[in-house]
Amino acid sequence: MKQIRWPRLILLIAIPEAVGFLSRMLSGDMKTLYAQLIKPPLAPPGWIFGVVWPILFAMMGIALYLIVGAEGKRKSDALFFFFLQLGVNFLWSILFFRFQLYWASLVCLVILDLLVIYTMRLFRRIDGRACWLMLPYLMWILFATYLNAGVAILNK
Repeated sequence: MKQIRWPRLILLIAIPEAVGFLSRMLSGDMKTLYAQLIKPPLAPPGWIFGVVWPILFAMMGIALYLIVGAEGKRKSDALFFFFLQLGVNFLWSILFFRFQLYWASLVCLVILDLLVIYTMRLFRRIDGRACWLMLPYLMWILFATYLNAGVAILNK
């Protein structure tokens, strides 16, 4: 088993955390808008997002660490798609909360779902642990896709 390179691990966890933080800052008053929306069944209370997202971003950062430290040629494609999906993730909350473009944000989420599935597939070929670390994130954004669709339908 390789020794953990703590500075690298911390940096690679900080990248998705920083992207999430910046997206949140550019998204406007998320808390107020979420409270005012007509939401579909199973919509969680607003505070849960502030708990879940930092955990998911940390897990993504650990997965990234495993891929960056891996050997092999397949790594560059996996890293490209990881950062591509992270960029799409960044855009989603801005589309949804800042601009209230619910249908456009739904398209963004569907694209994100597909990118994350593909990224996980690439990760699995390099280090299966990295793929498994991305699974809770995939489950959460699939749930977010359901919520976004419900909001788009209910808030015409």
